[in-house]
Amino acid sequence: MNSAPPKRLRLGRSSRLAQSRDFARVRQRGERFALGCLIANWNRLPEGATSKLGVVTSKKIGGATERSRARRLLRESFRRHQHELVRPVELVLVARNSIAGRDFAAVEKDYLAALRRAELVDSR
Repeated sequence: MNSAPPKRLRLGRSSRLAQSRDFARVRQRGERFALGCLIANWNRLPEGATSKLGVVTSKKIGGATERSRARRLLRESFRRHQHELVRPVELVLVARNSIAGRDFAAVEKDYLAALRRAELVDSR
């Protein structure tokens, strides 16, 4: 029987990119992969660091409610799968126009497929 405590799936302030210079650094120095309804930009962090997420949604997606929904869907995908990352990263997810009207399962599928192709999670 496994007595290890379950991993916490929180996404607190320490797990978020907040300043524009952090977003710019990841986009300039990091790697990039586009798939489905999102573009993933990432920068590797040293071992033992905490992975961080930033989300970008442009007005091309739609009104404020559509953009907020897109941000929530992308953050939730990261939150649920943050412990599956093979190494700590700074990750900037850019929502594409096609995210509008998609359900969580479709967004999560694109998120996982992009991370697998980028070799950031184990391919199963």
